[in-house]
Amino acid sequence: MEDDVVLDRGGAPVAERRELPHDFVWGVSTSSYQIEGATDVDGRGPSVWDAYCRVPGHIANGDTGDLACDHYHRYAEDISLMRKLRVHAYRFSVAWPRVLPKGRGASNEAGLAFYDRLIDGLLAAGIEPWLCLYHWDLPQALQEEGGWLNRDIAGWYGDYAELVARRYGDRIRRFATFNEPSVFSLFGYGFAWHPPGLVDPVALNRAIHHVNLAHGRGVDVLRAHVPRSSIGAIHNVQPSRAAGPRSAADVAAAKLLDAYWNRAFPEPQLLGRYPEELARLVEPHMQAGDLDRICRPIDWFGVNHYSPIYAKAASEAVLGFAWADAPADVPRSPIGWQVDPIAFRDTLLDVWRRYRLPIYVTENGAGANESPDGAGEVVDHERVRYLKTYISALRDAVAAGADVRGYFVWSLLDNFEWGAGYANRFGLVYIDYPSQRRIPKESAHWYARMIRAEALRGLG
Repeated sequence: MEDDVVLDRGGAPVAERRELPHDFVWGVSTSSYQIEGATDVDGRGPSVWDAYCRVPGHIANGDTGDLACDHYHRYAEDISLMRKLRVHAYRFSVAWPRVLPKGRGASNEAGLAFYDRLIDGLLAAGIEPWLCLYHWDLPQALQEEGGWLNRDIAGWYGDYAELVARRYGDRIRRFATFNEPSVFSLFGYGFAWHPPGLVDPVALNRAIHHVNLAHGRGVDVLRAHVPRSSIGAIHNVQPSRAAGPRSAADVAAAKLLDAYWNRAFPEPQLLGRYPEELARLVEPHMQAGDLDRICRPIDWFGVNHYSPIYAKAASEAVLGFAWADAPADVPRSPIGWQVDPIAFRDTLLDVWRRYRLPIYVTENGAGANESPDGAGEVVDHERVRYLKTYISALRDAVAAGADVRGYFVWSLLDNFEWGAGYANRFGLVYIDYPSQRRIPKESAHWYARMIRAEALRGLG
């Protein structure tokens, strides 16, 4: 009864019924650096984000991930929240520097034991753990050896993957090799918005290739050590549009952004080739047999999607294009991101037609800057509206033939949102950072009701 009181109050279940698979997975996602905190306890080594956050001007308000949501100490409370949400699955990431403080070599038993506790707690609550090996927090020790610019990192990543597979493979079936490699590569080496803070096209293309090599190595390691594993990679896929649709230069810029953002990783990983726009640029960094090492069979495609992106020609930019704003007249979320559920539907259909892999939407959600009302509740109507329209678009994609098998909201908790710090809130659960109090928002109640309605439909 407690669950019903906390999360199932008020409102009617969603009425629309475009059928989803009976075993459709409803979940939530987070990532290690964004929620764990505890950056200097129990033997964890520093990550590139720890170093990047220390540079003045990099992060809004000078925020860091030092405490974040203190999930490291409050994971049991967060599992209880997920149980009350009735989610089937939880996608999280392992912090590489927590389990291998120097990135390679001696492992850290205290860090490994944390994920044991987390995984065991999830299983006890009836929630399937989905483990992502890499969500951007590269050990700083490896960055000092060249990071993603050092070809040896594919081997280092493989050793890390083996450690994780051997430790948790008896309990975990679902693994993702990487989350959004195009974001940390393009923003880290092309725009200097993420670590290591470079604007260097040669470095960007080299890093892309080495990440792809690491992906292939990781798939092989997981197959070898967890024979029953279901392996995927998580890619952000968003339509790339020209800021000036009548400008040939802007159209060309949008096509190049599309290659870097949407295709630089899925195409070599799944089709065995780089996009035409990038092949010549990546070639100097390749060795014989590399595409075979990269293109390894996987089981599913993770789609992270929020909104269309825009590009414009910029002769002064080292990549030849610049990021652009969406048109002024489009619908927007509270933090200004375009709301376009039709683009989401079309993206799911395009990914299905292009790659022919089962799709799981591993991130989707809306950001806001909100706070509790006088009654202590967080009434986030706009997020509820966003989730309703995007899940409706997902249903449309399934009805049109896309093989979509799951949907994970970003995010379970408000968290550290990279360059925006704590200003942007994406959580179903509000975090009062000074007290670390968790407050389920109206969107959490709505999501729980919807999952229950789907379960009842499946019984009908």
